[in-house]
Amino acid sequence: MSCKCNTEQRPAESDDSDPEFPIDFNTFILSLSSSAAFHLGLTPHPEKNNCCTNLPMAQQTIDILHLLQEKTKNNLTGEEERLLEDIIDNLQRKYDSIRKQCGCL
Repeated sequence: MSCKCNTEQRPAESDDSDPEFPIDFNTFILSLSSSAAFHLGLTPHPEKNNCCTNLPMAQQTIDILHLLQEKTKNNLTGEEERLLEDIIDNLQRKYDSIRKQCGCL
């Protein structure tokens, strides 16, 4: 399914963001964590309704979260710092557990 937008009918300054789902740092981090969870096989493929793992992609996403943690140090609210740290810790534990289960160590 593709989105076909007629840009001539939309004002140039229009805002496509959904007020019910604000784009902020927490939303961005949660989006990345969802991607990592998918690659860890923790959530099913939306079309195939099955789970599969892609450990290199999961590790890459965890590494991106680590990078964001480094680059945003002392620039986040306490809530944002805790969310990012909790997500990284949980994903890394799950990643390590899955690697151990599949004998990838």
